[in-house]
Amino acid sequence: MSFHAQIRFGTGLSPAHPPASRDEMLARLAGPDQIAAAFPQEGYAARAERALEFVAARRDLTQGEAEAALSERLSREMREDNFRQMALTLARGVASPDGLRERLTWFWADHFTTVRRSAAMRGAITGYVEDAIRPHVAGRFGDMLASAVLHPAMVLYLDQDRSVGPNSPAGLRTGLSLNENLAREVLELHTLGVDAGYSQRDVREMAELLTGIGIRQRRELIFRPGHAEPGAETVFGATYGGARSADLSEIRAALHDLALRPETARHICGKLADYFISDTPDPGLIDTMAAAWDDTGGAFLPVLDTMLSHPAAWADVPGRVKRPFHFITSALRALGTPPDQIANASRQRVNTRLNLPLIAMGQRWQGAAGPDGYFDDDREWIRPQTLAARIGWAMLTASEMPRPPDPRDFVVTALGDTASPDLRRAAARAETRAEGVGIVLAAPEFQRS
Repeated sequence: MSFHAQIRFGTGLSPAHPPASRDEMLARLAGPDQIAAAFPQEGYAARAERALEFVAARRDLTQGEAEAALSERLSREMREDNFRQMALTLARGVASPDGLRERLTWFWADHFTTVRRSAAMRGAITGYVEDAIRPHVAGRFGDMLASAVLHPAMVLYLDQDRSVGPNSPAGLRTGLSLNENLAREVLELHTLGVDAGYSQRDVREMAELLTGIGIRQRRELIFRPGHAEPGAETVFGATYGGARSADLSEIRAALHDLALRPETARHICGKLADYFISDTPDPGLIDTMAAAWDDTGGAFLPVLDTMLSHPAAWADVPGRVKRPFHFITSALRALGTPPDQIANASRQRVNTRLNLPLIAMGQRWQGAAGPDGYFDDDREWIRPQTLAARIGWAMLTASEMPRPPDPRDFVVTALGDTASPDLRRAAARAETRAEGVGIVLAAPEFQRS
């Protein structure tokens, strides 16, 4: 079961780490985030500061050659930093003995998707994940929800800073209007789910509740009372604000209340089961997870413990197709690639061996098409051209190794006792070691978790 646990719920098997059992995985998740300390990433504020420098330099571009040179240097540094973020994120997944934490971070970053809206904010998404997502993956959903929804990256992405209460002083003075983007995504995607039975009135009242939220210089969340819609707002039967208007404490209270709704419990537990186990998850599994959510106020560890304790989690059926970043991470992990080598790879190396392959496989780095994240359909990840890209990457990666492992050993290193007899025979009969390793990485068993 340890092999199965590490493959299905972690980032894959590794010759550097013995496979962890479900209990060990949960214990590590409950402990300190050691791999983030080993491979540190900057938070959002530092990246926003560089973005402001970049914007200022571009604005002053006509003032002389020195400003133009500064703009070009900052632009180059931002591109290089973006590639470094990719490499560090990959290195964490390859190196970590706590693979469940990495998988959860990827899941929640997709659930609370943001997309950069300008070149100046290149790199901001990693900082947002580092600030708003990763610290909460072993905590409570309400805390993560408030942290993500009220983060500058999310507010700017969904134009919440431009939303003005129609009857607020700013609305009456300027004619600026309400923007429902963030309110709709909070209800439809982040909490209750599209089929939860809320109405357009709920969306509008949530949007009115969120008015007043603003961002100072792309960096800091602020509340602007003059932009907030006056009066109380009722969202899904609960009322917030008073005679005048809500404030950040009322907005946070609304988010925490939404986090505790039974509709939210079923929506999020269903997504977790879908992500880790099956795109048609066992209804009984979702029932038990949602019950744990309700009993503990949305605490993640009991919910995950329930998921990993259910027989459906260990059913001997093909798992979900690995998304491209997961596939590359698990492959380099199985190959024993030194994580420091990944973290310190050159920009050109990261581009040619990670960035461009991810694009060819259908998962542009931090490039989901919209706020609903990457698509969640196994067939979409293994269309002919994207599957060809996976196989090509696997064979090229194996061929570039100076001393490939014996494929008869590697099939066990990569898949443990989950490797089929047919794959073991194919690996053993390969003409070269590199070909045998490539066959294992390209095999259907390795493409699924």
